[in-house]
This record gives sequence, C-alpha cells and structure tokens, in this order.
Amino acid sequence: MDAIAMRKDARGRRGSWLALIMLAVLALALGGCASQQLSDYAGKTPVFDPAVFFKGRTEAWGMFQKRGGEVARRFHVVVTGSVEGNTLTLDERFRYDDGQTQTRVWTLVRQPDNSWRGSAGDVIGEAIGHTAGNALHWNYTLLLPVDDKQYEVQMDDWMYQMDERTLINRTSMRKFGVEVGQVTLFFRKEGV
Repeated sequence: MDAIAMRKDARGRRGSWLALIMLAVLALALGGCASQQLSDYAGKTPVFDPAVFFKGRTEAWGMFQKRGGEVARRFHVVVTGSVEGNTLTLDERFRYDDGQTQTRVWTLVRQPDNSWRGSAGDVIGEAIGHTAGNALHWNYTLLLPVDDKQYEVQMDDWMYQMDERTLINRTSMRKFGVEVGQVTLFFRKEGV
C-alpha cells in the first residue's frame, strides 16, 4: 500500500471511530431524557392514598410556567375533600394572582385494582390515575380557558407525598404533543 492510500485508510478509521463516539454520546443523552416510570416509586414512603390525604381541608400554592420557564400565573387553592365508599369528591377553590377565581369539583372513584378514575366539569372524558408508593400519575385532557377561547390541553400529572401533611404536584401541559407549560403545586394538609 502506498503512503497516500495509508493516509486515506487512517482518516477513514478515525472518521468511523468519531462516528461511533458521537453515536454513544447521543445514546447516553437520549437515555437521560427517558421519562420516569410509576414503578420507580413502588417502595417509597409514605404510601400515597388520595382518599386519606385529601379528606378534610387542604391548602395549595402553585404557579403556571410557560414553556421557557417564565412564571405566567400564581394561585392559591383551598381543597375540601369528602369520602363516601370508593368515591372521593374534591371541591377546589382557586384564587389567582390577578384576582380571578375558579371552582373545580372532582369526582374520583377508586377502582378494584386500586387505580383511580375521575371527572370534573372542565375535564374532557375521564382522568385515569395509578398509584405506587408515594406517587400518583394522572393523565387527562383539560378544557383550558385563555382569554375568550378554550383549548384542549393534555395533562401529564404527577403527585408525590412527602410526609403526612405535604404533597408536591408537577404537571406537564401539552398541545399537539408539544409542551406549552408546567404547573407546580405545593399542598399542605390541615389538622394532621
């Protein structure tokens, strides 16, 4: 083999190695973006039971952040929960930082497999949730009012019970598969 052919061959091997390294870095980066699984929380405590945590009065403080992270809206919520058989009713009273108020009443029914199915006036269809350990994962479509219009937004909602009085809630809001924002809430239960 002459010198020119050997240099081309060496460059070709370097290019192959570089391509393999770039592919490995890409695979690691994408692996880091893998979404969480409910089973990740199976052994975590305290065990979250929505009917136990939300029975009675609970307060929450939250914010909506736009896709870029800007806080667009803050709010306070008073939640009154009542339990009858397998049904948990949550009466949520929102007060936003601009003075606007909103009420949402959830009817949540525990299923035989310990999952939850829920409905509310501004939820399209049914919310479906599953628990494991200290976490609950919900999916549902919310009819979201913005100015004079209403938009159907898919909610990917995660709740994490931190202790017997504290719950943190993070929700990703998507439209056409693109995240439009996130909601973060901090719940504090009274009288435990």
